[in-house]
Amino acid sequence: MKIYTIGFTKKGAEEFFGILKRNKIQQLVDVRLNNTSQLAGFTKRGDIEYFLKELCGIDYYHFEFLAPTKEIRDRYIKEKNWDVYANEYINLLEERRVIKKLDKSFFEKDTCFLCSESLPMNCHRRLLAEYLKKYWDNVEVIHL
Repeated sequence: MKIYTIGFTKKGAEEFFGILKRNKIQQLVDVRLNNTSQLAGFTKRGDIEYFLKELCGIDYYHFEFLAPTKEIRDRYIKEKNWDVYANEYINLLEERRVIKKLDKSFFEKDTCFLCSESLPMNCHRRLLAEYLKKYWDNVEVIHL
């Protein structure tokens, strides 16, 4: 099983949707806390859902329970301490019982987690994908 991740920052629409098409993504799971901000550009909730379906035939889901809380995110923005952020986010996944909430069969389709960060290194989408890989067998994580 492959789990993909992508960030939209520093990508234009053509590049973003082209990457998803080339990798044959079938469904995109938005893991942002706020997906309605004007700063989201073409990835604003109603827009991205339309573009994904019309341009690429990709299904869109927003799983807010996979997003960090506002408090965790705000603390990271203020303190810039990645280790604290990562630990708090992983603990949140545990508290929310994410492994029990997600059906592994959902990921039989090529699935991509979406967040805003351009690179996965300091983004919760990477932490989430690695968390699932830890609990599920035969998971390959691919950052687009």
